[in-house]
Amino acid sequence: MAELKITLVKSTIGSIPKHKKIVQALGLKKTNASVIQQDNAATRGMIAKVSHLVKVEEI
Repeated sequence: MAELKITLVKSTIGSIPKHKKIVQALGLKKTNASVIQQDNAATRGMIAKVSHLVKVEEI
C-alpha cells in the first residue's frame, strides 16, 4: 500500500479550530515537521481540508 509524507509548511496560528484539530489528527505538531501516513480515503480527505497548510509527497 502506498504511503504519503505530509509536512506542515504553514503555522496553524490564526486557523479555524477545525483545521487545527485536523492537523493534530494527522500527527503534526510543529512547522516543518513531517509524518508518514497510509494513503487512504480518510487521510486524503483530511489533507484536502488543510491543503493550504501542508505539503504532500507520495513515497
